[in-house]
Amino acid sequence: MPVDLLTPAERAEFLAAHPAWKLDGGTLICTYTFSDFVEAFSFVARVALLAEKAFHHPDIQISWNKVTLRLTTHSAGGLTSRDIDLAASIDA
Repeated sequence: MPVDLLTPAERAEFLAAHPAWKLDGGTLICTYTFSDFVEAFSFVARVALLAEKAFHHPDIQISWNKVTLRLTTHSAGGLTSRDIDLAASIDA
């Protein structure tokens, strides 16, 4: 099912409410820091469950105690409500 790209106002509203997330072109990026690899990996497992439930999967990079998530809707060519909904769920 096609999803519309977010408007600049919608992107700005999300970023104001979620300051840890940054915008890089059509991609939302957030890096989380944990005390160690096990905590970081546990976080990734929780994100995986949320992503699977939403049927929207982020690009995930793990580097010892850091996890970087990248969200975009490839089929739409940029950010959609699917991205900000998943990002908000991850933040919760």
